[in-house]
Amino acid sequence: MAVTKTITKCTPYENSSSKVDKWEIEMTYKNDSEGDSTYYTSTFSTTVEQTTTNPDGSTTTNYTLKAKGSWTNANLVAICPVSQWDTVFASQVDSVITNPPVESTPDSAFNVPS
Repeated sequence: MAVTKTITKCTPYENSSSKVDKWEIEMTYKNDSEGDSTYYTSTFSTTVEQTTTNPDGSTTTNYTLKAKGSWTNANLVAICPVSQWDTVFASQVDSVITNPPVESTPDSAFNVPS
């Protein structure tokens, strides 16, 4: 199963210092090639803030503030929940391609037993 992952959309939000303090990122997963019987695609999205306030009031820093032009594809992938998306995509492929649900067929000749 050849899976490709591609960031297909990313929108930076800049603060007053022209540094990115929030990203909206969309990543598309593709299994095999279009037209193959095992082809499957799914798109995931996330919004990542530079800092997150936890329920206990503490703050978690998710990434260092920097200008949007300083970001690389690898930097963007690194702030995405890729391992979670990998698991979901593998499950989707398994349920749709590897082990699709069996279609039931009606038995219209069935008679109710007496």
